[in-house]
Amino acid sequence: MRAAAPVSLDEVNQRAALLARFDHSYLVPADVFLRLAGRLTDPGRPGGPFRALTIDGRRTFRYHSVYYDTPGLRSFHDHRQGRRLRFKIRERLYEDSGERQFEIKLKGRRGETVKHRRPLTGPGTPLDPCHQAFLAETLRHAYGIEPPAALHPSLSTDYLRATLVADGARITCDAGLTCEDLRAGPSVHCAGDLVLVETKTTGHLTEADRLLHAYGVRPAVFTKYCAALAALHPALPANRWHRAARRAFGAHGR
Repeated sequence: MRAAAPVSLDEVNQRAALLARFDHSYLVPADVFLRLAGRLTDPGRPGGPFRALTIDGRRTFRYHSVYYDTPGLRSFHDHRQGRRLRFKIRERLYEDSGERQFEIKLKGRRGETVKHRRPLTGPGTPLDPCHQAFLAETLRHAYGIEPPAALHPSLSTDYLRATLVADGARITCDAGLTCEDLRAGPSVHCAGDLVLVETKTTGHLTEADRLLHAYGVRPAVFTKYCAALAALHPALPANRWHRAARRAFGAHGR
């Protein structure tokens, strides 16, 4: 990663913003991740190397997210059941810059992730009337449904992220993941020798996906929100996330 050429945030947004994209998640052993990063950032790579997002000389950045859900965890259960009209609602804080965003993640007609976002300023939260109006407008326009009547902070996540970028492709690499239940208090921590790698592209498979498959790493049925809740609450019906949650969070992942 340190040898990778830098790329600015403005250029990332121009070349690979990918607010509508296909995502694949992998729980990658640290040694395999270093081999993957070396291959992708190799200056001799056909088509040019992936570059590392760099801001003020930094290549790793602290992220804090708060997910919002209904008292009955509608968002969690809609994802568990694979409903097409499903969504996640979160506040994201980029800790190193102080920037905050209100984000709504939807599923498009082809199964792609579609992200809608707007800035949060001052003491504003996603529960403020103006942001709830944005949520309502987004859900009505995309899905023709009404927003949830009640939302509460459900789960927080903290991690360190590095991002690799090429034209039309972005790879996020998250380490030190900690997830805390904001309703009951317990937390889980991802194994220190794993990196959560997510490939994001307008197509279905990237070079990174193919390299990981060649290294024997298969896609994981894993989202931070759902896998963490599955690990924190054994009584929740969450069979689809059990294997990945167990690998990520150890005994807490059942």
